[in-house]
Order: sequence, then structure tokens, then C-alpha cells
Amino acid sequence: MAKSSAMLRHPVAPQLDPALVLGALASTVLVVDEDGVVRYVNAAGEQMFASGAAYICGHALADLLSPDSPILSVVLQARDESIVVSEYGIAIDTPRTGHRVLTVQAAPVVELPGSVVVSLYEQSMAAKIGTQLSSRSAARSVTAMAAMLAHEVKNPLSGIRGAAQLLEQGAGEDDRVLTRLIVDETDRIVGLVDRMEVFSDKRPIERGPVNIHQVLEHVRRLAENGFGRAVRFVETYDPSLPPVYGNRDQLVQVFLNLIKNAAEAVPADGGEIVLSTAYQHGIRLALPGSEARRHLPLAVSIQDNGPGIPDDLRPHMFDAFVTTKPTGTGLGLALVAKIVGDHGGIIEFESMPRRTVFRVMLPMVQEGDVS
Repeated sequence: MAKSSAMLRHPVAPQLDPALVLGALASTVLVVDEDGVVRYVNAAGEQMFASGAAYICGHALADLLSPDSPILSVVLQARDESIVVSEYGIAIDTPRTGHRVLTVQAAPVVELPGSVVVSLYEQSMAAKIGTQLSSRSAARSVTAMAAMLAHEVKNPLSGIRGAAQLLEQGAGEDDRVLTRLIVDETDRIVGLVDRMEVFSDKRPIERGPVNIHQVLEHVRRLAENGFGRAVRFVETYDPSLPPVYGNRDQLVQVFLNLIKNAAEAVPADGGEIVLSTAYQHGIRLALPGSEARRHLPLAVSIQDNGPGIPDDLRPHMFDAFVTTKPTGTGLGLALVAKIVGDHGGIIEFESMPRRTVFRVMLPMVQEGDVS
């Protein structure tokens, strides 16, 4: 009787048909055999290729795309190396699909030697690297603004400051208060413009092998002896990571800004920041204006247990002058975006109450990077 009661409380779930699950997905799923021939396609794939499964299955994937499509190299790498490979920003343009920019993920099917599951995410690409693309766009906007401010604002401010100092020499005590106010406010604006001029520096950065763990350790020590004195730091590092191909001082600036933001977001009691590193196989990004693709296998994450980022700020996180701090200038994340972009990397974030993560993906040193 007890067994019957338990069965009533926990009814056995009906057997699910995997085809129904795959058919309900909004992203395209294909299975390609060892000869490169499509053996399965879901409903989303039929829509993408504007053809039915009866036509798609039995055709080579190269015939559906093009013989030189980067997607094919992703599939081959996944099959030959038996690893999951992801690549962002792959463009396809065929009469059936039209122009699309996709995230591609290929994974070998262990039970079917030589077969690979290929997933094509059009919307996921935007979610995954949209922040990276918008951050670069924001940095470019700040660069143009910095150049304009230096020319149109900073130079006239020097004249205003000089005139105020001349007036101060012959002014009475009450008027000196006003002239001093003009000078102080002029200096404050000039200081802000000076901070923005870093965005207009277009010189190539000096790069070399950088131990990312030494960078994080340095920043953590700075935080623990200053703004993060009351925060608990947790480190989950992969000690086998190869060196980052980057500029040490600039990477210190990136993670100092991110950790400072995290420290200001966590609660006063029980604040925690988790610093983690990991190696991600197969992460690649198309370089702007080129067919080349840069491997970005080194992932550094800064996680905090603060309240999370307000929904209305998330689309503009990397824009200049966007901040939740009463005394902030809103240039910190814009500078982070510029530096990460200059390194050819990606910065993205995800946020919910008690878990906000900023993740930076960076290139490792490759042959030819260091002479």
C-alpha cells in the first residue's frame, strides 16, 4: 500500500520523443556524418535553408553552404580532434539562407564515430557577443568625443581660466570667491577631458607574454589593502593556463576597474568576489575587416554577490558617462571595453540578484607573436 501511495505522489513521467524536443528548438541543429553529408535536420534548420528535411538530408553540408565556408572547418576540427568547437561571427550568404551572421558550435557524437552535431545560433550570437560588439562601438564613440572635446572644449577653457585669474588680481574679497569658483570648475572639466584623451590614443599597444595569474594576484592585493578590505576573495584558477598575449599594465587596469566595481556592488556584510580563470577550447572570433580568426581560449571571470545590474542599464553598460555611482564619471567600463578590444578580446556579462559575472576572453601567445 505504501508503494502505491508513493507512486501516486510521484507519477512516472511519460517517455519524451527526442525528435519533438529538437523540433521545438529555435536554433538550427544538424547531424553530419563522416563524409560531410547531412543525416538529420530539425524544423528550425528547414526554415533556415528554406527546404524540407527530405531535401536537406542526403546532401553534403558543403552543398548547402559553400565549399569554402568557415563552418566546414569548425565541423572538421570537432570531428578530427574530438572536442567541442565554438566560433562567433561567421557570416553565411546563400540564395536559400540569405545573409546571416551566426554562432556555430560543433560537437562530436561519441556513439556515432565520425558524426558531428552542428548547432547554428543566430540569436545566441547576439546575446553572446552583442555586448562585445556594442562595447567596441561605445569605445569608438568615446574616441571621437575625446578628440572633439580636446579641440573644441579644452582650448577655450584655458582662455576662460586665464581670464578668471586676471580678474581675481583686482577683485574684492567677495568677487574672488566667484573667480576662484570659475578656476576650480574649469580645472575640474579639464581633468575630465584629460581622462578621456586616453581613448583617442590610436598607437598600437606593446604586447608580449603576460601571466594572467600574476596580474590578478597583483590586483587582488591592491583591493585587499584598499577598496576591497571588507570583501572576501575566492580564487578558482587553472594553473596550467598559457600566457596571455597582451600588455601587463593595461590588463592590470582592466581587472582593477572590474574588481573595484564588484567591490562597490557587494553588500557591506558578506560581500564576496570570485576570481576564476579557465581554458575554453575552440573559442574563436572573426577579426574585423579580415577573414582571419583569432583564438580566444583564455577566460577570466569576475563574479560578485551584489544586487545585480538594473535592467535599464544593461544595454548601455559600456557607454561613456553611464554609471550607478553618485560620484562616478562612467568612464571605467568604457575604458575596459577599449583595452579589451585593443587586445582583440571579448568582454561580456550576465547579471541577476546575488550573481553578476563579467567575463573577459583573451588571446594566448602563439608562434610569431613574440620575436
